[in-house]
Amino acid sequence: MTNSRISGFYNLSLEERRAKLLEASRLTWGDLTPFTTGGLSAETAEHMIENVIGMYSLPVGLGLNFQINGRDVLIPFVVEEPSIVAGVSFMAKLIRTGGGFTATSTEALMIGQMQLLNVVNMDEARLKLYEHKAELLEKADRAESTLRKLGGGAKDLEIRLIEDSPIGAFLVIHLIYDVKDAMGANAVNAACERLAPEIEAITGGKVHLRILSNLTDRRIARARCTVPVSELTVGFESFKGETVRDGIIAAYAFAASDPYRAATHNKGIMNGVDAVVVATGNDWRAIEAGAHAYAARSGRYTSLTTWGKDAQGNLVGTIELPMAVGIVGGATKVHPAAQAAIKLMEVSAAAELAEIIACVGLAQNMAALRALATEGIQRGHMSLHARQIALAAGAKGDLIEKIAAQMVAEKSIRVERAEEILKGLEE
Repeated sequence: MTNSRISGFYNLSLEERRAKLLEASRLTWGDLTPFTTGGLSAETAEHMIENVIGMYSLPVGLGLNFQINGRDVLIPFVVEEPSIVAGVSFMAKLIRTGGGFTATSTEALMIGQMQLLNVVNMDEARLKLYEHKAELLEKADRAESTLRKLGGGAKDLEIRLIEDSPIGAFLVIHLIYDVKDAMGANAVNAACERLAPEIEAITGGKVHLRILSNLTDRRIARARCTVPVSELTVGFESFKGETVRDGIIAAYAFAASDPYRAATHNKGIMNGVDAVVVATGNDWRAIEAGAHAYAARSGRYTSLTTWGKDAQGNLVGTIELPMAVGIVGGATKVHPAAQAAIKLMEVSAAAELAEIIACVGLAQNMAALRALATEGIQRGHMSLHARQIALAAGAKGDLIEKIAAQMVAEKSIRVERAEEILKGLEE
């Protein structure tokens, strides 16, 4: 059984961390190979994108302490920014004391859009399409026997009238498509292509664009957590728990009310979300687009999370966002490291992966708000950033930590200062 509580993990050497990971999970040394080698061969890369000249590596970190729906989960993060993995792991530890995360998700319903132009009578065309809905859905499913066997495929057809556009009025047909454990872009796009001639024949119009929407508001992941107010002072003993709680709530209120703050607030959420999406070979750009569009669905851009308190005074957080991720097909199936990431999390369904990612986003948001509401974001972040600066200055081995510690103490974290310290230590 996986154990996400690994004490002192940060202080271990790289090899010791790998050994501890094997003890805490069901992975073998062979399963770790994609993480230790980068996971992607030049031959595989050559077939993934165009004009390949090599590979580009990013660190893989391990998110600890996560308990989601009663199950411990070790979560891989692929990200270059310091403090993300440390912050999210610490918040998961605090959240664990309140029972961990509870997460749910909806069906994997994607939306395929078809733009219908040159329609003489919009109302007549709309009703004709509804009259032919059953045969259109059957047509959309014709080439997807596997999905249909799994209970997926075309589920519904919706018609929208767009009146206020630069080119005048036109119809938009939404194909609602259940993609099960896939991200679903290819299946949805192909289904829209199949439907285009049929729609034109029924309406006399011209189907122009036919492509999925990344505002996947029929495919939502949700998570919530409760943190005992007494736990909020861990690491911040000079603050009262109620002070930290109220500071987090006030910081959330700022994001909920002001789009300038909400943009940074939600960017912080996506720091964690994107890192896991990338680790699993999913389309982080699609997730970003969907999340930010969802945040603006009311007509005003706002927070993807909420923070408040319960009757006992404990901190309560929630998150809700579109999460179109898959565990079959695409890079997830091609990239060995993505496959290893799925195996590490012991994920057997796309919905489960979506729920894990939502929990990560909530924990990452709490980490940022807690820091902002107490000591400020810079203290913890800059101590980690100092190590990158020391590396950039040419430091190696033990000198990295020595130089980083001195720069933090001096509150002067600059490459020039790192070079000066390095020179002094080497003389």
